[in-house]
Amino acid sequence: MAVEQLNAPVRPCSGVSPSVRPSGVIRVRHRHTERFTVVGNHLAQHRELSLVAIGLGLHIQSLPEGAKIGIKDLVRRFPEGEVTVARALRELESYGYLSRTRERTAGNRWVTRTVVYDMPPDLTPPVPTRQPVPVRQPVPTRQPVPVPTPPAGVTAVRMPLPLPVPVPAPAPPVLPGPGHPEPSDPTRHRAASELLAGLRSYDPRLLLSEQAIRRLAPAVCAWLERGVEPVAVQRALADGLPADPLRHPAGLIGHRLAASLPPPLPEREAPPRLDPIQNCERCERAFRAVEPGLCGSCASPGEDAGAPVGEDGGVAHGGAGVRVSHLRTLLRGGSGGRRRSGTAP
Repeated sequence: MAVEQLNAPVRPCSGVSPSVRPSGVIRVRHRHTERFTVVGNHLAQHRELSLVAIGLGLHIQSLPEGAKIGIKDLVRRFPEGEVTVARALRELESYGYLSRTRERTAGNRWVTRTVVYDMPPDLTPPVPTRQPVPVRQPVPTRQPVPVPTPPAGVTAVRMPLPLPVPVPAPAPPVLPGPGHPEPSDPTRHRAASELLAGLRSYDPRLLLSEQAIRRLAPAVCAWLERGVEPVAVQRALADGLPADPLRHPAGLIGHRLAASLPPPLPEREAPPRLDPIQNCERCERAFRAVEPGLCGSCASPGEDAGAPVGEDGGVAHGGAGVRVSHLRTLLRGGSGGRRRSGTAP
């Protein structure tokens, strides 16, 4: 009893290999040679069908051709009731594993025709069609060209082949850059470049490269030349952008600049030019004329004088200028300019 048994097992053997996982199902495989059915995992592991429908579908696929699978026949075979079997058949029919149609026989009897599918038509892959193999046409053989033989006494001389003329490679396109001359209006071109660079403040997706800004700046200058304010140009280019990511913002800006270019403003007629105001050298009355001189009242008939100016800045007409000149003469001379005191007779 005191002797230690070192060969005694620590725990009883279960007969399972130690390499098998300790949890989950353990399969003992057996290769069937008779009485077996091949069933697809799309039915055996269906995610939507119930357990009763999957089991009924496996049973129906294992039956031979012409077996009866009516509801009453299945109720007599299995312990489930008619309601459960009918529900399972409807599930299989809804997922395309069987189809049932009503047909009338020659004896005017109605029967149910059931068709079982090993794989639903929706899951059946299309059968690839074989493409016709093109027939190769025989390649015509080139006949050797006979080489003329020189006559007797004549030595054949081989002429050297002409050297190939090198074709110059096309010059790469010249892009506008810092080393190129400035445009005709540097101030407007600089304002257009700053406008395009500032579009990313409206929308971060409108981030343009320097090359794109140099290419689009002349189109923006065309907008500015037609009297459009820079703020209005930015709004026309940045408003109403699509919600999707912009893959080519420079192309979108270029399209809007070309498609939405406003027409130039109509030319306004210049206002009529007025002659400067002059003072008459004799009566000191204001009038409009090109050169200083006498007004129309003081000028002699042979002299050229300007038109007198009225109280509202316009040209006076008629005898109003004469009356004003006469009143000024009376006030300067003092005759009749002061009323006597006393009562009238």
